Amino acid sequence: MNYIFKRVAQSGLVLLVVGLVAFSMFRFMGDPIDNMLGQERTQEDVERLRDELGLDLPFPVQYWHFLSDAVQGNFGVSYRQGRAVSEIIAERIPATLELAAVSAVLAISLGIFLGVFTAIRREGWLANLIMSTSLIGVSLPTFLIGVMLIYFFSVYLGWLPSFGRGEAVQLGFWSTGFLTVSGWQALILPALTLGLYQMTLIMRLVRSEMLEVLRQDYVRFARARGLSERAVNFRHALKNTLVPVITVIGLQLGSIIAFAIITESIFQWPGLGLLFINAIQFVDIPVMAAYLMLISVIFVTINLAVDLLYVVIDPRLREGGK
Repeated sequence: MNYIFKRVAQSGLVLLVVGLVAFSMFRFMGDPIDNMLGQERTQEDVERLRDELGLDLPFPVQYWHFLSDAVQGNFGVSYRQGRAVSEIIAERIPATLELAAVSAVLAISLGIFLGVFTAIRREGWLANLIMSTSLIGVSLPTFLIGVMLIYFFSVYLGWLPSFGRGEAVQLGFWSTGFLTVSGWQALILPALTLGLYQMTLIMRLVRSEMLEVLRQDYVRFARARGLSERAVNFRHALKNTLVPVITVIGLQLGSIIAFAIITESIFQWPGLGLLFINAIQFVDIPVMAAYLMLISVIFVTINLAVDLLYVVIDPRLREGGK
């Protein structure tokens, strides 16, 4: 319990620091009043709008109002759209979460499968080809991969759309593209672009850990007992390989959502990343602050879950915590 309480307290402190840094940084990005009022504005209009938005209050007071409202899910009103930020995020978050979910499934499943395959068949030509090809996903930047996929599959072959989300179906408060053909077609290229780097990273890590485990004495002993290669590889080696990989997978899940900002900009995907880019252009401080706080909460929650899962998997951490 002490370990859990300590990790929860650290997570809360991280969120406070991130909120302070984000809120302070936005004060140097320009004056939103310049974008909200036209050229014919008067000084009275400027003062009135500053008073309505609370921009004339001292910085500590503004930050305290921001934190107290954020805890209640209230991030203020968008300077650009004049609507509640929570309402705008609720409209955009389904697209980002669906894109991140598909990318994560592809990255984790293919990464683990290819990592195990290249470790078991490390002398084969196919494994060497996969490892050589994986350098593309590690070395090339995300925006270049996206542009290459658009050119080949959208411009050259004409198989898949190059932008947009396709047709979405409204299910209560949630809009999904999983129920339409155009929605799945529009999802393929962004999901590949977003998940390729994470997939290659997981694959190379799993392969490295798998090769290390296969050299351990208990694996040799399992083979000496007459166990089949399938049992040795998947029941003994893979189980112990995934223990250190869990941390990296947890971090990559958070990175997928954070890095979606680049992919969404390339494919004009109507999610949180594209919303954040537009907010920067118009100095929409409430939207930018809400986005960064949301990403921070996701990262901290995933890291906390991974830490707690580590305690369940590895008894030594429970003994250390006591």
